[in-house]
Amino acid sequence: MLGRPVALALVSAIFLAVALWRSFRVMKPVFQASGAARLDRPLDRLKGLWTDVALHRRLRRKRYAGTLHALMFSGFIILFTVTIESFVGGFFPHFSFAPFGEATWLGLLQDIFAALVFVALGMAIYQRAVIKPARFKSSNQKDAWTIYGLIGAVVGGLLCEAIFHQVATSAPSPWRPITGSIAKLLQTSGMSPGAALQAQAVAYWVHVVAVLSFLAYIPGSKHRHMFTAIPNIYFRALDKKDELPAIDLEAGPIGVSKIEQLDWKHKLDLVSCTECGRCEEVCPANAAGLPLSPKKIVMDMRDHMFAGGTCEGGLQLVDGVISDETLFACTTCRACMDACPVRIEPMTKLIEMRRAAIEEGEVEPMLQDALANLQRTGNSQGKPAKQRAKWTQGLPFKLKDARKEPVDVLWFVGDHASFDPRVQEITRKVALLLDAAGVDFGILYEGEQNSGNDVRRVGEEGAFETLATANIATLAQCSFQRIVTTDPHTLNALRTDYANLGAHYTVLHYTQLLVELIDADKLRLRQAGGKVVTYHDPCYLGRYSGEFDAPRELIRRAGYTLQDMDRSRENSFCCGAGGGRIWMDDSAMTERPSENRIKEALALDGVSGFIVSCPKDTIMYRAAVQALGVEDRIMVQDIADLLVIEEAVAPQEEQTAAAAA
Repeated sequence: MLGRPVALALVSAIFLAVALWRSFRVMKPVFQASGAARLDRPLDRLKGLWTDVALHRRLRRKRYAGTLHALMFSGFIILFTVTIESFVGGFFPHFSFAPFGEATWLGLLQDIFAALVFVALGMAIYQRAVIKPARFKSSNQKDAWTIYGLIGAVVGGLLCEAIFHQVATSAPSPWRPITGSIAKLLQTSGMSPGAALQAQAVAYWVHVVAVLSFLAYIPGSKHRHMFTAIPNIYFRALDKKDELPAIDLEAGPIGVSKIEQLDWKHKLDLVSCTECGRCEEVCPANAAGLPLSPKKIVMDMRDHMFAGGTCEGGLQLVDGVISDETLFACTTCRACMDACPVRIEPMTKLIEMRRAAIEEGEVEPMLQDALANLQRTGNSQGKPAKQRAKWTQGLPFKLKDARKEPVDVLWFVGDHASFDPRVQEITRKVALLLDAAGVDFGILYEGEQNSGNDVRRVGEEGAFETLATANIATLAQCSFQRIVTTDPHTLNALRTDYANLGAHYTVLHYTQLLVELIDADKLRLRQAGGKVVTYHDPCYLGRYSGEFDAPRELIRRAGYTLQDMDRSRENSFCCGAGGGRIWMDDSAMTERPSENRIKEALALDGVSGFIVSCPKDTIMYRAAVQALGVEDRIMVQDIADLLVIEEAVAPQEEQTAAAAA
């Protein structure tokens, strides 16, 4: 009969060989992939591990799931000492952590955390079997239940081993309140030391084989994130500009049309997905009934990668595994990326594939029209450039032409704020506010072109570069200190995308500048009297640019009472216009995201104002209010509508705004 060391060596060698082989098959595509620039700033990367892994910052956004994961995670760290003891002790019988507290404080921790792991396991089973979150739909249920069984076997085995050891030695430990109490019960019920010793041996092998089975199973399951999540978080994009770095249009094919074109970070994303569905839950396109689930995108790409880039019917990645309808459903709101606890980037993969689809001419008619307008006129509306400053007509003063004279603040107005009649009045109000505060500002007139933010997110990299290059050349001829814009999409392009092209500017959203002016006592506002309103965080101002407070501060300074919706700040819900969706057909939606959002606002007690700070939001939400027929219950207003100057600058304009508010 084999001794324990020999048997343990044989069993371990077999299971570890299986684990290594399965790991190699999973990680081979990652190691063979092209390079990604994610190796810089190691200290900043380590900080992310502390917040995301050690503190569970993202996981705790869902209290129940975050709690059970934290219990499981911390329990496995403590119980790893038991596993070490079992395996090393199997080869060296006298090995023990007793000198390090195994008989005292460490034993106490092992007892407590083993119990907590069982509590977490019960919570996980309850969540999956009873609560049944919708985000788990289409996830691998069999995989989850298999892991639950293995975790139960691992922890159950080590607990039984501890219990029977205490019975066999007739020394239940006061430092082990759980296993020690059970050991006393077994002694009282007549279990002999000899029987306990035999039972301990069985428990030992249950524990050891369960641990080895766990290791062998993990590489082929979604729970391999136990090993891949930490590197995936470490190699995350540290800045927004790293998510979509500039590309060389002359270097060859643009975008990703085949799975082998993904770099190693994208492929590491694919093997790290936990299938938790948090990305799907926050996706506005998915909520609208469009065929887009960020989770399914990652899972389908992963399975396609494991299949070697081929699949039944010989489907290609783009317009095969991932359909064009799915690709162009994305609003690029970033909610999926911000929700992912292991920092997977579904959105950037979609944009990469959009680039390839655009190259192949796979563009729906409405989007094709908008792109044609941009190439022909420099704006998505297709209007002559001479009309870009037409909105200034009616202002009581002439705006400076920043191309001809120096200004302190250069106002990059944006397409919708310039051309759309539904927004032009708001644009004029902002001009009046800046003038009243004595800001030295000017605009580019017909020298401004679309910033290209949404053009780039659509995947039309060539058109983006043309627009950005033209704007950068125009701005280079101007003398200014800062740029301000009312459009968060433009804000992102000027700050992030233009920086990737070597053009660096100080860019502010108009709400940030207005707070600054009020703080400097250059603007004094009339108080509204506490009317209750709610505020919608635009994706490109909030999640992209990190600005949540300036709009709220303005609302309060104007004398309004702000009541946030449940989905606010980082958890805001997209209006549905981003990523070029404002140019696309939305007839396939079961419910427009903007209408979903208005319903959320209507559910708040006493709220009659829906406040926005983005031209696209004004358009989308006013249309939603009309579509829902609730104009008499809630009014969509820009923040500029709320800011009535105490010392009148343009009396008629302000009286109109005050009456509307």
